Amino acid sequence: MHLKQDIGQATAIFLESKMALKTVLKQIEELDIHYIRFEFSDMYGIARSRVISARHFREKCKGLNLPLLHFAMDPRGKEAEQAPYTESSGYPDGVWFPDLESFRVIPWCPHTAEILIEPTFNHKPLMCFPRYIARKQLEKLTDFGYSLQSTNEYEFYVVDRETKVPLTDDTSVSSTIRNYANPEWIEDLLSYLPYMGVDVEMCDTKKGPGQMQVTYKSEFGIRAADNAHVFKTAVKEIAQRRGYTASFMSKPWINQADSAGHFCHSLWDSEGQRNLLFNPKNPSGLSDIGQHWMAGILIHAPAISILMAPTVNCLRRYKKFNFTTTNTTWGIDNRTCALRVKVNGEKGTYLENRMGASGGNPYLCMAAVVAAGIDGIQRKLPLPDKVTGSAFDEANVPPGTVNLPANMEEAITAFMSDGVIRDAFGVEFRNAFFVLKRHEMKCEAEAEEEGDKEWERNMFFKYL
Repeated sequence: MHLKQDIGQATAIFLESKMALKTVLKQIEELDIHYIRFEFSDMYGIARSRVISARHFREKCKGLNLPLLHFAMDPRGKEAEQAPYTESSGYPDGVWFPDLESFRVIPWCPHTAEILIEPTFNHKPLMCFPRYIARKQLEKLTDFGYSLQSTNEYEFYVVDRETKVPLTDDTSVSSTIRNYANPEWIEDLLSYLPYMGVDVEMCDTKKGPGQMQVTYKSEFGIRAADNAHVFKTAVKEIAQRRGYTASFMSKPWINQADSAGHFCHSLWDSEGQRNLLFNPKNPSGLSDIGQHWMAGILIHAPAISILMAPTVNCLRRYKKFNFTTTNTTWGIDNRTCALRVKVNGEKGTYLENRMGASGGNPYLCMAAVVAAGIDGIQRKLPLPDKVTGSAFDEANVPPGTVNLPANMEEAITAFMSDGVIRDAFGVEFRNAFFVLKRHEMKCEAEAEEEGDKEWERNMFFKYL
C-alpha cells in the first residue's frame, strides 16, 4: 500500500480493517491488558510514549493528540533554537495513529502492552518522522520488485545506576565468567526479549568494561527497524529493574571501546524467497544487482554517515585501529571496511554495514542504506575493487576511496552536497534534523569554552 496524503487515507493505513482492530481488542481482553503504551521513536531514536487505559484504546485508535515538540528536543528534553513545532508555531499537536500490527505485550510490566504510533500534521503524514521516511524508502524498494531483510547489531554499556561502576571491570572479551557477572540480569534479558518479538540469538561481553552485545534474528521490511527500537528500550528497562543503567551512547569514555550499531542486511525478491545478493558463478559470490547495491552505499557513504552515526559523540567512532571504519571500502569478511561481505551461500549471504553507531536511530539508518542502494541499482554503479588486508593501510585502498566525515560540520556538508540522499529525506526532515545537529555543535562549543568534560555523558548516556 502506498503512503497516503490526507487524514482519511492516513487513518486507513493504520486501521486497515475492522478485523485488525478486532484482533487487538481480543488480545487485550484475553491477556488481561489494562494499559497500552502509545509509543514512538523521536529523532534520536529515543522511545517516547503516553500510557492509555485499555478501556479507551478503541477511541484513541481514531487519533491521539500529542505535541510535535518531541522532534525539537535533545535527549535531555532541551529545545533546540529555531526548531519547528516550538513557540514560534504555538507548540502544535500532531494527530497520531497506531500501527495495529505492532502491538506487543510487555512481559516485565504487569497488564501492560505497547503499540507503535505515527503522527500526522495538517491532515498529512509528518514527513520528518523517521519511521515514515523508512517506510517510504521500503515502498520504493518494493516498486522495483525487491525486499530488505535486516537486523541491527548493537553494543552497549551497563553500569550501576547509583555508583556508575561498570558491570565488569576488565576487557577480557567473551570470557564465560565475565559473561555471567550478573546471572539474574542475563536471565531477564534473554528470557524477556523473545516475548517482545525480538528473537535473541546470542549474548556476550565486548572489549570495554561493562560493555555487552546481544544479537537477534533478522526480519523483513519495517519490522526490522521496529525490532531495533523495541530492543533498545527493552534492554534499558530490563537493566533499570536490576539497578543498572544500560546505555547505547556510542562513545561514553574517550579511552574505552566505542559501541557499534552494525546494520546487517540482504536484498531479496519481493516475496522474500530469493536472495538477490548471491551469484555462485561470480568469483566474489556477489550478483550484479548486489554489486550495484553495494556501490550505491559506498558512493553515498559520506552523506549517509550523519544518519548512521548521527550525534557529535557517534562521529568520534570514525578513527583508525578501533574495529570501526574510516573510509568507503568493502572486503570479504573484513572488519576494517565500511562494508563487510559475508558470502554464505544462497540463503545466508549478507552485508554488514559497519558505519552504524549504537546511538543511531534504526529508522534513519535503514532509510539511508535503502536510498543509497537503490541509486546504485538504478544507475548500475560499478563496485570498486575490494580491500585485501587492512583498509586502514592506504596502500591497500583502491583509487577513488574517500574518508568518512571526521566531525559534524563535515558530515552536514557531505549530506547537503549529495542530491540523491538530500532529496530522499526531504526538506521537512532537513529542517527538523539539522537544527538538532547545530544545537549539538553549539553545546559542544559552549562546553569547550567552559571546560566541561562531562557534557556528552550528561546529554546522551541515560537516554540513548
